[in-house]
Amino acid sequence: MVSNQVMSDYIMDLVQDQLPLVETRMRSISIDHNTELEAAIDHLLSSGGKRIRPTVTLLSGGMLDSDEHKLITLAAAIEMLHTATLVHDDLIDGALLRRGISTLNARWSPAATVLTGDFMFARAAKLAAETENVQIIQQFADTLATIVNGEIDQMFPGDGQISIEEYEKRIFAKTASLFELATRAAGLLSPVDSDVVNDLALFGYDIGMAFQIIDDVLDFTSEQSTVGKPVASDLRQGIITLPAIYFIEQNPEDKDMAHILSGNHYEESVMDRLVASICESGAVDQSLSKAQEFIENSLIILSDMPDNAQRDALEQLAKYVVDRTS
Repeated sequence: MVSNQVMSDYIMDLVQDQLPLVETRMRSISIDHNTELEAAIDHLLSSGGKRIRPTVTLLSGGMLDSDEHKLITLAAAIEMLHTATLVHDDLIDGALLRRGISTLNARWSPAATVLTGDFMFARAAKLAAETENVQIIQQFADTLATIVNGEIDQMFPGDGQISIEEYEKRIFAKTASLFELATRAAGLLSPVDSDVVNDLALFGYDIGMAFQIIDDVLDFTSEQSTVGKPVASDLRQGIITLPAIYFIEQNPEDKDMAHILSGNHYEESVMDRLVASICESGAVDQSLSKAQEFIENSLIILSDMPDNAQRDALEQLAKYVVDRTS
């Protein structure tokens, strides 16, 4: 297993000159706007993050010899869209911290937070339009609609029960759709045929699905100080993720889970006991195996792509997705 640090160094060597240009493109959008808005955007763009989506974009386009200037603009659009979704997610979830740093809604009113997120969505769309590729603009709009529809579905989950199929649909909307957009759009900027573009989109889908599954595993297995939120945060909000689904399949009569699924108020001791039960069961290992399946599929797809340094880096990045600890 390659360590996170070695993985990052290996990948970053290929994009270290491009990522600062992506950052510049993102920051240039707030010039000549309200000073409070500029400060908010600066706070959001400075609050960390792995920049994994623009990295995937840059490596995918580089692998297929796409136009570098448009590729950098595309990467900025992708990361801006991602950042905008986080602004709204944090407000919806009532989150006051992300990666240990205050969220925007911890500092501003809900109205101001929503408007800032809206502004960032608009500027992300403008960056996407600057690629001058109609197909990318269409894909960008479709992806935004998918993300929003997924959030609405999560807010109205029905009876609280969820199948693996429904879960995969939800995490596609939440996470994998943006990875798929990043890789498909990079392909659309490249001198390749539609079959290659579609294969690259499938690669993005696979690593995006694995990425979210690992996030959902870490929600159960990481310390609160590491994830910046309570352990099993999703379950505490009534959101059922893959480890919980596998646990329900194995333990359909579990009283603690039934109590949580009923939507009734629960004692902290009940939640703590349930989380411990999930972690001690085989549910976490099953979830990790599912994520690994997606990564293995992604590596098969990559094996048919041009053999170059960018492809090697994408292979390492795919493995990093399931090896990471944060």
